[in-house]
Amino acid sequence: MGIFGWGKDETAAAADRTAGRVQEAARSGNAASALERARAVDEGGLSGAATRLLERLLDVGIDGRGPFASARAVADHALADAGGDPEEAIRSVQRAHRRLGAAGGFVTGLGGFFTMPVALPANVLEFYLLGTRMTAATARLRGYDIDQPQVRSAVLLTLAGADSDDLLKKAGVFAAGGRLTSVALERLPAPALMVLNKAIAFRLLGRLGSGVIAKLGRAVPVVGGLVGGGVDVYLLGRIATQAVEEFPRRTPTDRGGMGGPSGAPDVTGGAAAGGR
Repeated sequence: MGIFGWGKDETAAAADRTAGRVQEAARSGNAASALERARAVDEGGLSGAATRLLERLLDVGIDGRGPFASARAVADHALADAGGDPEEAIRSVQRAHRRLGAAGGFVTGLGGFFTMPVALPANVLEFYLLGTRMTAATARLRGYDIDQPQVRSAVLLTLAGADSDDLLKKAGVFAAGGRLTSVALERLPAPALMVLNKAIAFRLLGRLGSGVIAKLGRAVPVVGGLVGGGVDVYLLGRIATQAVEEFPRRTPTDRGGMGGPSGAPDVTGGAAAGGR
């Protein structure tokens, strides 16, 4: 039994059942009914927790809210500070998020906005919010439009790490060349992406709910017996590496549906406007 009251097997089964509905949702063409199907899987409190986690990752981790700056603002600010060099900006974003992970506890101070009916421990929500924003900012700096639903799903898949390949197979989506961002290139319709996102949220709950972070903390030589901030830094570093691999740099000529000149900063010369 995990820290949220659900075992990893239970969350994995919920993720697999939901992923299995992706192609059905793609054929339906009805976003509202697809979302209802994603929510209707009979997991009770587990389903509600996954939905709330998903909403916060997208609405807060990418779009920002209150004192938590958006991924767009973070990326643009870093690009300006880096003199228009997107790769240096990515390194800066990664360093900043690892520092925040080490500090820990800042989400707790944001109060009721992050309160969930099925409460997630503050450090768990903090970790996922940081990972989401860091990945989305990396995608933006590589020329992707993070307002596009396909790109947002690719961001969530990056958080899922090793679980992502299994989810994509169960969803009937095969990653060409091994990159998760091929999901966006396949242009899955919005209904299918809604269902896929819900499946990802189940897997994220299961990975932390079963104490994966604590186990990894004991396995990391430098961290040793430390938990919390030190482990978050290690895992955020893994996500940062994955994000760089999964979002290769895009140019204005190959952005297509994933990038789009209107949503991404100009990484070919000069810093984008914006900031915190």
